[in-house]
Amino acid sequence: MKKIVPLILLLAVISPILPLFGQQNSDPAASIINHYAARNFVPGAMNKADLDLIVQAGIRAPSASNRQPWHFTVVQDQNLAKQLVSNITDGNVLIVVSASGDGKTNGSQILDCALAVESIYLAAQALGYGSRIYTGPMNTLNSRYKADLGLPGGYSAVALVRVGKVQPGVDAVSAASGRKGADSLVTYK
Repeated sequence: MKKIVPLILLLAVISPILPLFGQQNSDPAASIINHYAARNFVPGAMNKADLDLIVQAGIRAPSASNRQPWHFTVVQDQNLAKQLVSNITDGNVLIVVSASGDGKTNGSQILDCALAVESIYLAAQALGYGSRIYTGPMNTLNSRYKADLGLPGGYSAVALVRVGKVQPGVDAVSAASGRKGADSLVTYK
């Protein structure tokens, strides 16, 4: 029972988006457990239908009182993308998630956006793409690129997700850094 609780919580987070995947995601638990933050993207354009599905996963994320405070900006312009993430690979897409406020003190909106970011991140990997979450560039993005990105007035970026093609056969074991064990992260009482 103790080992099942974290899995149930993770499934609760992504359950709103599971119907979007049809047969493509036959084992959602494996997609969650085997995810990794991609580092080695390869050039190549994403399929438009897959990109739309990934964005829908963010839109369908849970939020407090179903407020859905987010706005998604899909950056396909490679020149703009390179200004935000310097090592961008041709064909990568950035999905900027923003909410009203300064992106630092609007706590519940940041949490809601984090759920949307995770849904985007996991959906991309469930569809066979690499994904990586960035929060480091947010200060620069918010001070220099809001207008270029067309963020709504009063909104600030909370995070962005890089999505793109990766080398086939790369997985969480061969691509990711080591993970802490559950014994050092979880306390059961």
